Amino acid sequence: MPNQSNNAYALTTLCPILPGVPDDLPPEISHMNGQTHSACIRYLLQDVFRVSVNSPMAKVPNTYLSRFYILQDVPYQGHPAILEHLKSEYLVFSSNFHGDLEPYLEGMWANVKPEIQALLPHCWGSENVRDSASFIAYIRKCQIETTFFFVGSTDEPLDVQLKSLYLKQEFSKFVFENQGKSKEEIQRAFAEFERRTQPVNTDAPTWVAGAYSLDTVVKGAGE
Repeated sequence: MPNQSNNAYALTTLCPILPGVPDDLPPEISHMNGQTHSACIRYLLQDVFRVSVNSPMAKVPNTYLSRFYILQDVPYQGHPAILEHLKSEYLVFSSNFHGDLEPYLEGMWANVKPEIQALLPHCWGSENVRDSASFIAYIRKCQIETTFFFVGSTDEPLDVQLKSLYLKQEFSKFVFENQGKSKEEIQRAFAEFERRTQPVNTDAPTWVAGAYSLDTVVKGAGE
């Protein structure tokens, strides 16, 4: 299956966005009355989903990387280029993760259900999405074949990859801080480095899922 490479899975879905203007909006985006479904999705992605450190998708187990965006059109396709247009705009969701599709989507429903329920009412065919099973069925209908993984992740579980990111960062600091020292000093410093970073402990200290600031990436540091 092109979507899967050993334990890693690449998911891409194109959910068609409803045309026109919503008849009713929930209170949290009531100020968007009169705006199109596409504009409501764009607002949700840019404002409601925006947080200081972690994306909501950081709460979904085993997520290597994920991305939401609106696909408005693809006017030129093929060789030679032929002018074409999409019949609608699409909410695109792409994710690379560790494991199989259904458990991953169950994890999405369990951990980011409010965000899912905010976005999907603006998409065709989502009116029957009420629980984990119907969400999985809807995503499968919108899924397209993925032949290229977005990120070159290894085939390891997420906690192993997060620990590797943390160790890479910390080892770079170690090398920089110990330039020019004697071998005895380096040996002592490396023993302290091992004690502090606990290389075989994937629980902590480690990189925090979804974090992008170097000041906030470490979980369990100093414990």
